[in-house]
Amino acid sequence: SLFILAAGLLLTYCGLLSPRLIFQITLNLALGYLVFSVYLSVMRPSGIGETHFRIPRDELQAKRNSMRYLWLPLLPLIMLSTKAVVEPSTLGNDVIGQVLTLVLLGLTAYLIFPISRARIKGEASMQKSLVAMALALAPVALIVLVGLGYYYTALKLTGRLIESFYLLIIWGLVYRTALRGLELAARRLAYRRAVAKREHKSQEDAEGGETIEEQPMDLEEVSQQSLRLTRIMLLLVFGVAFYWLWSDLVAIFSYLDSMVLWHKSEGTGANAVLFPISLSDVLIGLLLLGGALSLARNLPGLLEVLVLSRLNLAQGTAYAITTMLNYVLIGVGSLVALSMMGVQWDKLQWVAGGLSVGIGFGMKEILSNFVSGIIILFERPVRIGDTVTIGTFSGTVSKIRIRATTLTDFDRKEVIIPNQQLMTERLINWSLSDTITRVIVKVGVAYGSDLELTRKLLNQAAMENSRVLKDPEPIVYFLTFGPSTLDHELRFFVSELGDRNPAIDELNRRIDVLFREHGIEIAFNQMDVYIKNMQGEEQKVESRPALPPAENPSA
Repeated sequence: SLFILAAGLLLTYCGLLSPRLIFQITLNLALGYLVFSVYLSVMRPSGIGETHFRIPRDELQAKRNSMRYLWLPLLPLIMLSTKAVVEPSTLGNDVIGQVLTLVLLGLTAYLIFPISRARIKGEASMQKSLVAMALALAPVALIVLVGLGYYYTALKLTGRLIESFYLLIIWGLVYRTALRGLELAARRLAYRRAVAKREHKSQEDAEGGETIEEQPMDLEEVSQQSLRLTRIMLLLVFGVAFYWLWSDLVAIFSYLDSMVLWHKSEGTGANAVLFPISLSDVLIGLLLLGGALSLARNLPGLLEVLVLSRLNLAQGTAYAITTMLNYVLIGVGSLVALSMMGVQWDKLQWVAGGLSVGIGFGMKEILSNFVSGIIILFERPVRIGDTVTIGTFSGTVSKIRIRATTLTDFDRKEVIIPNQQLMTERLINWSLSDTITRVIVKVGVAYGSDLELTRKLLNQAAMENSRVLKDPEPIVYFLTFGPSTLDHELRFFVSELGDRNPAIDELNRRIDVLFREHGIEIAFNQMDVYIKNMQGEEQKVESRPALPPAENPSA
C-alpha cells in the first residue's frame, strides 16, 4: 500500500493528469489493496484464521481461493468509480469506459457467484444468507443500470458497494477477533475459579454446605452475555459506519424528520416555544431504551470476564457493582428515551403525585423491599457468599434481588427472604468482618470422677486438633453439678465456619478415646425406681446380674 501511495505521489508531480484525480485514485487503490492483502494473510494456511479463529482448513482454503482473484476486477472498478466522482463531466462520451465497466462487472459477478452460493447452501443464518444474496445480485443490478444508460449512477453505486464490501470484511475480522479475546478471557476466568475452588475445598463441612466462598456467575451465562453484548456493540458501530457511508444517497431519515407526530412546549405564557416531535425522534428514543435494556441484561457477563475478574475486590463487591449499574442503565435509558419522545416531567407532576399515593398504600411492601435492597447493596451488611442466620433460617446468601434475597441452606434448599426482614429483624452474619467463631463442646462426667484429670484430658484433645486455634487458647470450665453428671464445657475457636462441625466431630471422638483410656466415665441420667403396694409397703427396683441358664430356677 505504501508503494502504491508513493507511485501516486510521483504521478501527481509529473503533471500528466489532474492532481486531485491521481490523489483520490491512489488513495482508494491503496485502501483496497490493504484490505484484501490483510484478509488473504489472515486466511492463509496455518495462519491466524486457522490457529486462532478455528476456521476449518477446507473452508479456509475455499475462502482464500475465491477472494484471491476478486480484487483484480475490483481495482479497475475503483479507478473508474473514483474518476466518476472527481470528474463526472468526462463520462458523457466515454464509450470505452462503459464497455470496460460492463466487462469488469460481469467478471465480478462471475467471481462472487460461487462465494454467495456456498454461503447460501451452507449452514449460515438467515442474515448471512441475505447478505450473500445481495452481494451476488449487486453486480447484475449495476450491469442493468449501465445498459439502461445510467452510467454515472452505476459508477457511483459501484464505489459505495466496494466500500461496503470493505466494511463486511473488516466486520468479519473484528468479530472473530472479539470472539477469540472473549474465549481466552473466559478460559483464564475458568482457570482462576478452578484454583480458588481447590483452595477453598477444605472449608466445606461434613454436609458440604458451610462455605463462605462467593458464588460466582455461571461460566455459560457469562459467555452468552459477553457474546450478545459484543455482537450488539459491533453491530451498532458498523451500523453507524454503514449509514455514514450511504448517508448522502439515503434520504429516509430526512423523510422521517418531516413526519411530525406532536409538539412539546417549553416555557410558560408568551415565552412558550413549541418543539416538534417527529417519527425519527420516537424511533431513536425506542432504540435508546432497547439499547439500555440490552446493556443492563448483558453487561454483567462482560464486566465479569474483562474487568472484575482482574481486580482484587472484596467479597460481594462485584455483585453490588453490576447490580447497581443495571439499575442506573435502566433508569437513565428510560429517562433519555422519554425525553426524546417529548415527555415533560413538570406536566406529569399530578400524575406522579397520584401514583405516589397509590404506591404508598397498594405497593408499600414492594417499595420497602426495593429500598431495603438498595441499602443492602450500598451498606453491605449482607453480601453474596455470607453465611447468615435470620430467625430460624440459616444458609449462604446466593442472590440479592430487587424484592428479596435468596439463602441456600445447608440442605441445598433455597429460602426467599424479603429484603425488609433483613433490615428490620435481628440478623446474625457469621462472616461479615471475621470468620473466627467460638465453639462449645459440653461433656458430663460421672460423680466421683477426677476433675483435674478431666480438665487435662479435655485440654489435651483440643490442643491436639489442627482445626482448633491456639490463640486464643482453648478453655475448660466446670460449670454445674447436674442431677447425674458433673457438667464441663470445652470452649475453643476455629478460623473458618466450615471447621465448626468437623472440629466438634473430631473432638468428641478423641475425648471418648481419652476418657476410656484413663477410666473417666461419661455419665448418663440415673433414676431410682420404687414400687409401692396398697398396704404402703415399698420395694426398690435394683438391677441384678442374670443367672446362667442351668442355674435359673424357672428353667
